[in-house]
Amino acid sequence: MAPVRYHQFNAIAFEENFNLRQLAAVFPRGRLSLRELRVTIDPAGGMYVFPFGAVATHDIAPERREAELARLRASMPKLTAKVVREDYTVAEDPSFRTGIVDGVLRVDSFTPARAGIVALTVAQSAAMEYYEQLVERSFERIAKLVETMERRGTVPIRTRPLYRFIGEAIVTRTEVISVLHLLDKPDEAWEDPAMDRIYNDLRAEFDLSDRYTALEMKLRSIQDSLELLVDIARDRRLVLLEVTVVLLILLELIVMLLPLAR
Repeated sequence: MAPVRYHQFNAIAFEENFNLRQLAAVFPRGRLSLRELRVTIDPAGGMYVFPFGAVATHDIAPERREAELARLRASMPKLTAKVVREDYTVAEDPSFRTGIVDGVLRVDSFTPARAGIVALTVAQSAAMEYYEQLVERSFERIAKLVETMERRGTVPIRTRPLYRFIGEAIVTRTEVISVLHLLDKPDEAWEDPAMDRIYNDLRAEFDLSDRYTALEMKLRSIQDSLELLVDIARDRRLVLLEVTVVLLILLELIVMLLPLAR
């Protein structure tokens, strides 16, 4: 009986998205497709660069992985240092068909196509965690604004910070929605039942669908809260405008009546 072999996957998600065509010049040995830039590091390991700002590697020594990431950073000097990491292990067991046991994906054979599916899913999970943190920060900020409104019964006169935050929230929402393709099933999974099962098992293992649903709900809550705050701010400004107009009219009447009073 052949021994069980373990394959280690490591993913890292950056804040920035990647232009794969530009990075293809940095990694000339890579194979470019619409979905990824796949680089063979050695016969046993490889690296995958995805346009949504994530890099996944498998079966690469830590020092080699850091060297490849250093090449990436050198080509993108403004690449953020704040990242999200995700690790996962796959067991290649010829006596086992396909499935997840104790949090470890077990496959009967580990082909390059299956490695690509695992790399994509692990990268998706890392990117999802980044967006979860991004949306959570926005959610906390909107919660503070709503708490202030609840305590004071209105919003501050100074609305520029509010509008600036609204702009940031819109950008965040657009960015998150633009990565809906993260959950799209790869073409290979449609063509191979075993690959389809691997993809579905991994997506369930990383809870990608439920996590994205939670993100959508938080984004919807943020949007509803912002619409409420904007309406209140607009109404308050209208009231202030009306009061100002009334005061100006009164001032004009007073100025007109002063000569008569003499």
